[in-house]
This record gives sequence, C-alpha cells and structure tokens, in this order.
Amino acid sequence: MMKTAHDLVTAAKALIEEVAIEDADQAIQSADVLIDVREADEYAAGHLPGAIHASRGLLEFKLSNDSALHSPDLKVVLYCKTSGRAALAAAAMKNMGYRQVKSIAGGFDAWVGANKPIVRPSLPTFD
Repeated sequence: MMKTAHDLVTAAKALIEEVAIEDADQAIQSADVLIDVREADEYAAGHLPGAIHASRGLLEFKLSNDSALHSPDLKVVLYCKTSGRAALAAAAMKNMGYRQVKSIAGGFDAWVGANKPIVRPSLPTFD
C-alpha cells in the first residue's frame, strides 16, 4: 500500500519530540541551534530570530558538511511552516544519530499566530 505524505509525517511525529508553541521560547533558548527547514524564499520572507536556514531537502548534506554541527549531543530545534517538514527532518536527524532534536508543533504559522517576533531581512529600497 502506498503511503501518503501525511502517513510519513504521522509516523515521524511518533518518533520525535514536538514542543508546544507556548514552550518554544524555552526550548530555543536552551538549544545550540535553531534550524528553519522551509525553502529559501519562505525563510527570506520572514523567520524566527536566530534561525539558520537548511531546507528539508538539503538538511542531511548541510549537517554533514559543517563540522560545528557534528556532535550527536547538539541540542537542535527545528521548524517549518506547519510542522510536517520539521517532523520529517527531526526523524532524519535522529536516524543520523542526533539525540537532542525537537520540532516546534504548528511551526512558523503557530509562532506568528502567537504574535511572537519574526525577522524579515531588510531589502534595499529603490526610491
């Protein structure tokens, strides 16, 4: 039987730790790194303060290529738009051997919905 993306996300969420939006600030403060796994254009349109970007499709490669991110004890918080990609990314990181990975339940949308701050890169104006 074919599995849907929803099936994969549901399975991933059973394996990982999701952080409720009201506990996200504390989780981020105690983490070593906050990773936005959305696409580059989504990140550029606005992201959580302090987040680095590593899209879901390139995450394993970015982690492998950056020696600062090699420790299995690295404390990581991940997020995407609503939590599906972050759950898949967290499960992939666990599979790689990372032991302290969390994802934010509800993702960026929940963060914005809770009126938490976001960073928008300032683009040059041409007036």
